Amino acid sequence: MVQIVNELKLDGIAEQTHASVRQAVNQFQTDLAKDLLSITVVGSAATETYQQGVSDINTVLLLRHLARTQLDVISGMAKSLHKLHLGPPLLMTPEYIERSYDVFGVELLDFQRFGVTIWGENPFGHLAFKQSEVRLQCERELKSMLIRLRQGYIAAAGNKRLLQDLLVATAKTSLPYLRAMQWLKDQTREASVEATVAGAGDALKLEIHVLADIARQHYARSRFQDNQLLDLFDKTYKAIETLASWVDRFEV
Repeated sequence: MVQIVNELKLDGIAEQTHASVRQAVNQFQTDLAKDLLSITVVGSAATETYQQGVSDINTVLLLRHLARTQLDVISGMAKSLHKLHLGPPLLMTPEYIERSYDVFGVELLDFQRFGVTIWGENPFGHLAFKQSEVRLQCERELKSMLIRLRQGYIAAAGNKRLLQDLLVATAKTSLPYLRAMQWLKDQTREASVEATVAGAGDALKLEIHVLADIARQHYARSRFQDNQLLDLFDKTYKAIETLASWVDRFEV
């Protein structure tokens, strides 16, 4: 097996992940060989929000080209990556990034701001995003969240567990869009849930703290009280509706 651990730049990621990341990189290098151009750690492992035993280690692999052959290679690693607490890596090519950052600006803004390239060249550092494209993606996704909230509430049919899962998914999914809206306002973006919700609320002058309340309770593994859920649903729906309205009116 090819050993390249001495070439890794691990200083920017959570120390608890280093051993797992080293093993995973050796496997990526060995099995993908010359197809592999760079490895970037994204998500909580690249920030101070990482929780050992709770958070997955998420990565983006930049490949020269992408076909089913590479998918088969990664699929063959699935069990070993799971044991190392790595989620399935995102696979991208340079061409895909160049032709997609106009439609996936929200996600790539997060990769650019918080991602740590531990091997190879950073594929996101040079990207320049247009406010108009990021604004449109935020509007589209926030309005889609409203549809999912309505449909999810109906589908839950009074099932408290399903309703709780719907609220948690909404709160977690909203975070990259809150940071993107801070970017639209040229505000500093932080990684944590608390800082993201508070920063966006202050920058946009909106009352959205319920999103942090839900995420905090979820990460604490605290069960939502049945008598909380309807009130939380109403507040969550109002928060997303307010965000969608704000970005709809935002003038680039």
